Amino acid sequence: MKNIFEILAALGIVIPEDKKQDITKQVAENYKTVAEFEKVKSRLEVERDNYKDSLDTAQNSLKEFEGVDVKELNGKVAQLTADLAKKDTEYQAKISDMEFDAALDNAISASKARNVKALKALLDVETLKASKNQAEDIKTAIENVKKDNDYLFESSEPIKNPVAPTGTPAAGEVSKETFAKMGYMQRLELKRTDPEKYEQLKG
Repeated sequence: MKNIFEILAALGIVIPEDKKQDITKQVAENYKTVAEFEKVKSRLEVERDNYKDSLDTAQNSLKEFEGVDVKELNGKVAQLTADLAKKDTEYQAKISDMEFDAALDNAISASKARNVKALKALLDVETLKASKNQAEDIKTAIENVKKDNDYLFESSEPIKNPVAPTGTPAAGEVSKETFAKMGYMQRLELKRTDPEKYEQLKG
């Protein structure tokens, strides 16, 4: 491709050497070659096509919502969100219940309770379940029950001169020593047949 000086020379116009630099600068600042023009044109055409594709995509997306009740759609989304939150709350509650039940069962097992059901009946389960320190509070609650109802638990101390009872002694024959050696079922029977004697010996 001919430069500006070659084109002018072909037309009989000769530019002095000391002027060529200034002319080259002016031409570069004010004019573009065909090649440069085509390059810019090509870039603009690519950008135009990209914008057109984006516009087509947006228009197609909008068509999908034609005839849709936006208010109803928003309501369904809100309901779904609420349902998911409720399910998550229920799931977390079930997990918490399972963890609490495991902690309670382990603590009862460690306490050597003779009757698990009877011990649980004496515990404030709901309060313990709401505790932030369940393990420690469960242990304390069981110890408090044991203080007033030691017959519900196996004794950790050996019984001196144990006597194996053949049945529940008559109320008049029961001494404090005999009462201390009686098992849970024998004490329960005594409480049923002679509650006054039972309370006397228990105290």
